[in-house]
Amino acid sequence: MRYQTFETLRQQRATLHQKVALNSGIQLASWSNQCDRITVNSDHHTLSLYTQGGYQSFQKCHGGWHNGGGPDKLCIMPKAVESHWDIRGPLSFVHLYCTQQHLRHIGEQIWDKSPAEFSLIETSFQRDDKVTALYRHFLLGYDWQDSANQLVLSSASTLLLTHLIQHYSQVNWRLPVITGGLSPYALRTVCDYIDAHLAQPLTLAVLAKEAALSEYHFARMFSLSMSVPPHQYVMQRRLDVAKQLIALSEHSFTEIAYQCGFSSASHLSQRFKVETGLTPTQYRHQR
Repeated sequence: MRYQTFETLRQQRATLHQKVALNSGIQLASWSNQCDRITVNSDHHTLSLYTQGGYQSFQKCHGGWHNGGGPDKLCIMPKAVESHWDIRGPLSFVHLYCTQQHLRHIGEQIWDKSPAEFSLIETSFQRDDKVTALYRHFLLGYDWQDSANQLVLSSASTLLLTHLIQHYSQVNWRLPVITGGLSPYALRTVCDYIDAHLAQPLTLAVLAKEAALSEYHFARMFSLSMSVPPHQYVMQRRLDVAKQLIALSEHSFTEIAYQCGFSSASHLSQRFKVETGLTPTQYRHQR
């Protein structure tokens, strides 16, 4: 889908570095800008996360232009709320675009019921350690164009939006207490599905459907059962199968990479060396 804030920035002086559309329809975009004035008033929500610079970023308020930007600062631009920005110095930032339907869907996943109407609170130049940790570790730490990373990006986006609903919404919600993990049957079903589909992009939505749970509950219950979140388990299974194929077959590393869901032999080699301390070639020679 097309997001108005994204299109507005493309018509200004902002430079787009990369973007990705997640399977849910949520989009991520990495930008830089300077010496620009922008007005935003969109039919969707925008979460802006400053990564570098931003010290000379100003927002127009009732008393004039307000400054408070800098690395790791958070801005929330809710739908149908007009805001004016004056970017006087260099700024790099990540945008997450989502609709009200996305928020409602996540609310339903959290509480297993349709929430009352709620809206996000306009926020400017806010420091939030949890948001910083999420986007720096996940959104900036992974290659957006690699289909193998769709699961981790969608998981991080869900966590970010869940945090927004909890802390930057006009409605206060109480999270349910989940004390147990997946049932043995559901866990076996999901793990079998993962092993049978390692070559394909595995998303949180697909895995949650196999367990007949909402994405939010599935992620929490899977982590309780396996002591790791779904994206870490999937990556570990990809590496485990790759080890077997490297040691016991004569397939090329490119073939093995595609069979295990890696985008290329170089991506496989990078992950493999982090895991084992050896390159795939070294590992094969040792076996």
